[in-house]
This record gives sequence, structure tokens and C-alpha cells, in this order.
Amino acid sequence: MEVRKLDIPDVLLFSPKRFEDDRGFFSETFRQTWIDDQHIPIRFVQDNHARSTQAGVVRGLHFQYGKATQSKLIRVIKGAIFDVVVDIRHGSPTFGKHVSAILSEENWQQLFVPHGFAHGYCTLNEETEVIYKVDRYYEPTHEAALLWNDPALGIGWPCDEETAILSLKDAQAPRLQDMATYFQYAPNAKPFPVIDNAQTEKMS
Repeated sequence: MEVRKLDIPDVLLFSPKRFEDDRGFFSETFRQTWIDDQHIPIRFVQDNHARSTQAGVVRGLHFQYGKATQSKLIRVIKGAIFDVVVDIRHGSPTFGKHVSAILSEENWQQLFVPHGFAHGYCTLNEETEVIYKVDRYYEPTHEAALLWNDPALGIGWPCDEETAILSLKDAQAPRLQDMATYFQYAPNAKPFPVIDNAQTEKMS
């Protein structure tokens, strides 16, 4: 399994091995040691599965904040997505910057999204299925979004604004300049807060 840091170093791209023969393939799609070896003190507690029936579906840019802030590990089991991560940590040297990657059933890569980042994707194929792990449970009172096509972000989405398929909620999300301060960059602090699993149980 290979790990690569993207242009924003806290965002990681994992490339698990896949062993194939005439019967099909076998792959270890997750091991906790992948996270531990990167000195990231988290434990994933929930798996989510999203299916999009059309190409050009945009989901994002989403995040949770406060006690419910989430890290994510994204992978695609069918189809392909253009996956985007935006740094929304005020004071960060990469605040407002983004990185992106193509995740697909062919390349079998996974994207790690740390705390303090907004995440979203656009489907590149019909019938695309995305599975992702999170280290805090879903908390609707602590979820927020950043406008996917905010010009200040400079994201080169692979779909037109007129034809992108979004939820009304995502289409009405605020731009970066109008968004509240949810995360503050602390260069001397641990980049990934330790998860109190007992506390997350109370939040579910």
C-alpha cells in the first residue's frame, strides 16, 4: 500500500494493492495501521455509502464542525468521481486552497480528508457508488457547507454550472468570504485531534 501527500500535506492519497486473477480480485481496503503509521490519532466509527445514478452529480462541499468535526477516508467501488478537498482553517498558509484527485473503481485509490477541510465530489459516470469512513458520527446540528462553485476557490470542476445536479441545500451554501469561522489553524497543535470514542457514542 502506497501513501502520497498532496499539495496540501495533511491530505493523503492511499493506493491499496489489488491482487487479480481469472477468478476476480482480492484487496485489503482498510487497515488501521495505515492511519497509525501516518501518526494520525483517530479511529473511524461510521461507514457511509452514497449512490448517484447520473454523471454530473455534485455533492458538497460539506463538513462538520465543533464537537462533531470529521476526518474522512473516501473510496469508489463503482464508477468514478472528481474528488475535492478545501482548506477552511482560518490562518492556515493554504486557507481557501484546494487539492483534487480522481477516484475510481479502476485506480482503487482512497483520499484521506482531515479535520478542518470541506469535502465534495462530482460524479464522472452514471451509477457511481462512493463509500467513506468518518471518525465522528453524523450530527445534523453540526453540519455545514461551502458553495461548490465559489469563484474564489478556483476549482476546475468537470461539469458546467448549468448542468450540474445538486441538492437545493448545496446550491444555496455560502461563499468562503461569507462563511463563519469554523476552524482556526494552530501550527503548533496536533493536526488531528484525538477522538474520544466514548464521547462520540453519546452524540449518536
